Amino acid sequence: MHKAFALSKDAADSLKGYREQFIFPQHDGKPVIYMCGNSLGLQPVGVRNAILAELDHWAQYGVEGHFMGDQPWMYYHKFLTPQTARLVGALPHEVVVMNTLTVNLHLMMASFYRPEASGRFKIIMEAGAFPSDQYAMETQVRWHGFDPETAIVEIAPRAGEDTLRTEDIIATIETHGEQLALVLFGGVNYYTGQCFDMASITQAAHKAGAYAGFDLAHAAGNVPLQLHDWGADFAVWCSYKYLNSGPGGPSGVFVHERHADNRALPRLAGWWGHDEKERFKMRKGFQPMYGAEGWQISNAQVFSFAAHKASLDIFDAAGMAALRQKSIELTAFLEKILLEIDPNQQHYKIITPKDPQQRGCQLSLLCQSNGKALFDDLAQHGVLADWREPNVIRFAPIPLYNSFEDVWWVGEYVDAHVGAHVAAHLRVRT
Repeated sequence: MHKAFALSKDAADSLKGYREQFIFPQHDGKPVIYMCGNSLGLQPVGVRNAILAELDHWAQYGVEGHFMGDQPWMYYHKFLTPQTARLVGALPHEVVVMNTLTVNLHLMMASFYRPEASGRFKIIMEAGAFPSDQYAMETQVRWHGFDPETAIVEIAPRAGEDTLRTEDIIATIETHGEQLALVLFGGVNYYTGQCFDMASITQAAHKAGAYAGFDLAHAAGNVPLQLHDWGADFAVWCSYKYLNSGPGGPSGVFVHERHADNRALPRLAGWWGHDEKERFKMRKGFQPMYGAEGWQISNAQVFSFAAHKASLDIFDAAGMAALRQKSIELTAFLEKILLEIDPNQQHYKIITPKDPQQRGCQLSLLCQSNGKALFDDLAQHGVLADWREPNVIRFAPIPLYNSFEDVWWVGEYVDAHVGAHVAAHLRVRT
């Protein structure tokens, strides 16, 4: 029954053609069932030609490639701006692609974490954030002479629960309001897959007199974003997960337009953030570009930007609304199958929120026992998921290139493994 449903959904899928625009690793001569796009997205077919075109550009023009050709390197970051703005719900001057994720996080905190010894110095974040966020905040706090034990407030789930409640986040913000300098959350938690209510978190932070920022590493390209309307002060994200731009792909930055021309706001400046009309006069005195571009440090890493643009073009063509609808349906189908296999949670439980508004296209299975064995068994059958210590398997059915049949096959292999484990356990007991 589930297979027939999957095949019928795939036949009617308006996005099914995009699967052909990605290259799948092979397993026993067949494409793998790739459920790991939340760690590293697949390579778009167009990336090779995009990079080769820039190599040809370099060969043809040399240094003059900065100013000549169809896409002069001097302005390369601008070629990614329209798609980036639409992807995250921003105005074009509020976004820029530059650097890598944690570098940009530090740059944003240099501007938006300004602790005061006798006043606001605390940061609120979710407990169990990705280690890069934890390390960035710890070292930023120490850089300013504060103790992370007192300056960083981590919000953990209630006893017996796996994810955070929005009311608890807001209550914590209110509790620390007078001492709060910054609220810095992930958009989607990497471990549980929980998507946070970024609009409510931003509103609560501002009401408390603090800045609001987000690490969207697991949200950009996964869930719909409206950063401008939500009013976040800043956000950063990577491009190698859901955005399929290759290992170490460039990062994106959002800075709300209310900060676009605030030259009093401290920042770590570089030549590429200086007014481009004055840049080559080589004068002292930093004059930032208007908007997010004013936070640039260096010129574009053209080859990785070319790969990124190839993927952004696909997102722009598909549209986040259509991708989100398929994502909801794919994830719900996977959830239904996994719950039917283990309804009493004897082998695993899904710790990702059930509400589609509180998750993207990730389901995290907290394994009760033999989780690594299940993960390894799936890999041996050509299913690439993601293992996170100590005991979680993350599945990410990506709407651009995963099918409903992929999801059905995942269920078949999980069911076979669980059945074999139960049978072996019964043999031992008898």
